Amino acid sequence: MSKQKTETKLNSARCSCTGLRKATRRISQLYDAALAPSGMKITQRAILSQIGRSVSTSVGLLAEALVMDSGALAHTLRPLERDGYIAAEVDPNDRRHRLISLTAQGRAKLAETDTLWAEAEKNFESAFGRAATESLRTLLQLLVSDDFAARFEKGLANPARK
Repeated sequence: MSKQKTETKLNSARCSCTGLRKATRRISQLYDAALAPSGMKITQRAILSQIGRSVSTSVGLLAEALVMDSGALAHTLRPLERDGYIAAEVDPNDRRHRLISLTAQGRAKLAETDTLWAEAEKNFESAFGRAATESLRTLLQLLVSDDFAARFEKGLANPARK
């Protein structure tokens, strides 16, 4: 391996963001492969699952729950709506917003993926270890918390960090 490639690997290993993004892409690839027989990707299943936790939800609230940008989420919702898995209706309380809900077809598709997803979870835990998996879930909850974001942003605003 060349010196430049080694340095690049070491530098990316020291960047928490790059490491997390790489790990996320790898795990998403593995879960997508596990869900492939259903024709769904893990991102689509996660969205259907989140929508399924409520009667209906706005795009904004759904984006917040998924820690996604509303615009990116709206783009991801289009194929789910086209395929009949979700319904989007104008919010009667605020016509500027749409309410998203699972259709019967969406609930059926989510149920169809349950076994495949459970198998992926089992394989993850088997490969990573039960204790490590639980620790990872705890750390991930911290990383997506508002408290962590506030502490991170406070550090950015602190002039003493320079």
